[in-house]
Amino acid sequence: MSFKLEEQYNCVIIQFKGNVMGGPDAIELNTQLHELIDSGKKNVVVDLSKVKFMNSSGLGMLIGGLTTMRNAGGDLRIANATDKIESLLIITKLITVFEHFRSLEEAVKSFENK
Repeated sequence: MSFKLEEQYNCVIIQFKGNVMGGPDAIELNTQLHELIDSGKKNVVVDLSKVKFMNSSGLGMLIGGLTTMRNAGGDLRIANATDKIESLLIITKLITVFEHFRSLEEAVKSFENK
């Protein structure tokens, strides 16, 4: 898995690509999120449009990111989950934990009301 960051309006977009399976990627993501918090950026959207597969460790990575951002007074929201990833979120009931949006634009706009 790889990810890249992009700032848009009042939030940071993290685009995941490939297979999200935790491990060293989880540590790298956690480090990146703490750097964002330290620089005052607490609103994050994770773009899952290019994710092919996600296992339980990958889900744990997202939950850890959500917890990190909420503890800092921000939030982590999901955009563009593929049907496969969305069904995984439904099965695990995580669909009720994350705010999720069909498009990146909707997710970014959702922070305007904050």
